[in-house]
Amino acid sequence: MDNANTFIRDKLIRFHHCDPAGIVFYPQYFVLFHELVEDWFNHGLQHDYAQLVQAQRLGLPMVRIECDFLSPSTIGEVLTLSLGVRHIGRSSLGLMVEGTAGGKTRVRVALTVVLADVDQLRSVPFPPELRAGIERYRIDS
Repeated sequence: MDNANTFIRDKLIRFHHCDPAGIVFYPQYFVLFHELVEDWFNHGLQHDYAQLVQAQRLGLPMVRIECDFLSPSTIGEVLTLSLGVRHIGRSSLGLMVEGTAGGKTRVRVALTVVLADVDQLRSVPFPPELRAGIERYRIDS
């Protein structure tokens, strides 16, 4: 994914991400994807994710994941993760994430996350100011 509207973060592949063969154990990718969303909120959207959860009592659970593991990532590599917004709904976001290392795409994922009230366990609409920030990351799908 090469687009000026993407949020990009480098992640060092660490021992705890890997299986005994030294490659990323696939469930760890989902941890990395959520870290990327948190980083996007904190640094891209300038909206403190911890504040979102603790004070506003809102979260962004993944409700749909479609993932292609294209090539293994190994301990010590730097995985560059790119995030772009494919769709903005009332309370949901369609995100595209791509991970590359060494000039090779390692993983590609379409995520759907929902803004949810963590106490009521139900979706809530995006506030206008947050929606405006999210719009800056819209990509062509």
